[in-house]
Amino acid sequence: MEQKVISVTQINEYIRAQMDADPLLGNLAIRGEISNYKLYPSGHHYFTLKDEGGALRCVLFKGNAMRLRFRPENGMKVIAMGKISVFPRDGAYQLYCTALSPDGVGDLHVAFEQLKAKLAAQGLFDPAHKKPIPKYPQTIGIVTSSAGAAVHDMLRILRKRYPLCKVLLLPVRVQGVEAPPEIAGAIRYANHYRLADLMIVGRGGGSIEDLWAFNDERVAYAIYESQIPIISAVGHEPDVTIADYVADLRAATPSNGAELAVPDQDALRQNLDAMSGAMASSLTRQVKAAKQHLQVLSASPALHSPTGYLDQKRKNIEMLKNRLVSAQIQGTDRKKRRYVELAAKLDAMSPLKVLTRGYAMAQTETGEVLKSVTQVQKGDTITVHLSDGRINAAVTDRKE
Repeated sequence: MEQKVISVTQINEYIRAQMDADPLLGNLAIRGEISNYKLYPSGHHYFTLKDEGGALRCVLFKGNAMRLRFRPENGMKVIAMGKISVFPRDGAYQLYCTALSPDGVGDLHVAFEQLKAKLAAQGLFDPAHKKPIPKYPQTIGIVTSSAGAAVHDMLRILRKRYPLCKVLLLPVRVQGVEAPPEIAGAIRYANHYRLADLMIVGRGGGSIEDLWAFNDERVAYAIYESQIPIISAVGHEPDVTIADYVADLRAATPSNGAELAVPDQDALRQNLDAMSGAMASSLTRQVKAAKQHLQVLSASPALHSPTGYLDQKRKNIEMLKNRLVSAQIQGTDRKKRRYVELAAKLDAMSPLKVLTRGYAMAQTETGEVLKSVTQVQKGDTITVHLSDGRINAAVTDRKE
């Protein structure tokens, strides 16, 4: 029997048809570790799933990839859903992936941690960038849904605690794909027109999917770039979003956000009463001290007898003058005695005093006092000083 010869394309198409007809290969969920991950400009994702015993080529086309809520990475353990088929051009089989989820944790949790790490590295969570919350805001902007219970709770608390404050509502959707651009747009709109000096951004509680708009990168950048301080008030106390990390202050709930935004008017009144009492007590003490000082001044002799006061001052001046004169005389006498003592010592040490007792003093031609015969030579002229004059003499000889 003659064997039928077929082309490569024909056999590849046949194998693909067999695989496509297999119900097991048409609906698979495969666990493995991502390697050789590549994202092409076309938007298609190519990677390999591997475990300890083998590897499987995979492709995730752009349409399915757009539904991913996390970013695949090499080394990540995932569960890939799809079908096995053959690509006829290469004759290689691969998994045509339709969905991808992290193995062991939800894809939203992975996406949250990935975005958190990215924004932290860019400095969006840096405490140095956070702005102080104004103590007494004049206008508060609330970015939230106008239909939710959260906005009514915040308005009620703001009216009760600090009715002086003006409240401006910027209604947005807080859930769904339209929510992130609306929230970010409202924040930027309020900044552009300086509508408030403080903003509360948030919503009531819900699942992680319900709160996901506040884990969006666009909302995070809008909060970071805001010149108006922002309080993030999303969900319940255990709920933590990216907005909480970026905001200038995190509130546990929307109601708590309203409490943190304004002071309590009852506490303010108590403080004002206490300050008023302290001021009154201080003024009372000052008036009492002034009265006592006035009494001391009123008892002054100068007020009762001005001439007597002047006489007393005149006597004091006279007494001071006498003391100054006496001190000056005593000082002059001390200096005179010191002068006499020093003059006597100087006179006793004077060489002229010695000459009066019969001694003489000889000098060379240069004026040096003769102390040794080595200072002159034969024929030199010297001057001899006596008590009543001097003699010029010539040296005729010297003996040592």
